[in-house]
Amino acid sequence: MYERIILANFGRKQNSIQKQHFSCRTFHIRASACRLRVKRIEHRLDSLATDRPTLVFLHEGLGCIELWRDFPETLCQVTGCSGLVYDRKGYGGSEKFEEPWPLDYLEKESLIYLPELLKECNIDHAVLIGHSDGGTIALITAAIHGNVVCGIITEAAHIFVEELTIAGIRKAVEAFETTPLNKKLARYHKENTETIFYRWASRWLSPEFLSWNIEEYLPKITCPILVLQGEDDEYGTSAQIQGIVDRVSGPAHSKLIPDCGHVPHFQAKNAVLSEMKQFISTIIT
Repeated sequence: MYERIILANFGRKQNSIQKQHFSCRTFHIRASACRLRVKRIEHRLDSLATDRPTLVFLHEGLGCIELWRDFPETLCQVTGCSGLVYDRKGYGGSEKFEEPWPLDYLEKESLIYLPELLKECNIDHAVLIGHSDGGTIALITAAIHGNVVCGIITEAAHIFVEELTIAGIRKAVEAFETTPLNKKLARYHKENTETIFYRWASRWLSPEFLSWNIEEYLPKITCPILVLQGEDDEYGTSAQIQGIVDRVSGPAHSKLIPDCGHVPHFQAKNAVLSEMKQFISTIIT
């Protein structure tokens, strides 16, 4: 399934959206001694957006700015919020990750790079929207830096490792080695493609990662949270969303989306937009 999702996402052209009230610009910024590629989605009428949170989009384990396609702009349009999308260190157009991939790579992103990026971009009122690895990063960040996070939306986030997760990643490795997935990813990660893929896959498949678990962070989350997951997610069961909802301290709403796999914002775009818009509206008001 994963290879079909990726190939479909790369193969489609970006959908055009109405941008009469928004402008987009992509640039590099230094945060935590790292050069990161950032995309800002900004409301042209600043007075309409100053009292609204900034939507911060956190990509999945093989992702980058482009892999979100037009979803961030569309969600900003329907909510009236400005947005921020970025390539994490080692991905897309950001600085290479030269060091060994740490066991706690998700925690490091949450506690070091993302908070510093928000600071450099003058964002102190954020809704974190994270897909897969990005969802996990959103959870940890909100637990430790709740002063700048007013809401969280996760899609297919993981809080522990399941057998289904391991099986799904093994299938992704097979697809990377036997299908055009490698070349498709290379359009965006270029010469770093194999490093990014095997670094991600090897970490999740390593014996020492089987005990990885972030449940200890969840009770520290006090802001509202929307937890989304496809019923047919190839990488996680409903135990993931139930574990999140049961442990966070703030108001939580979850939804299992029917006929949907690991990428709800593409596979069930209209339903996801509706859920996210409604959730964000409760934060704005």
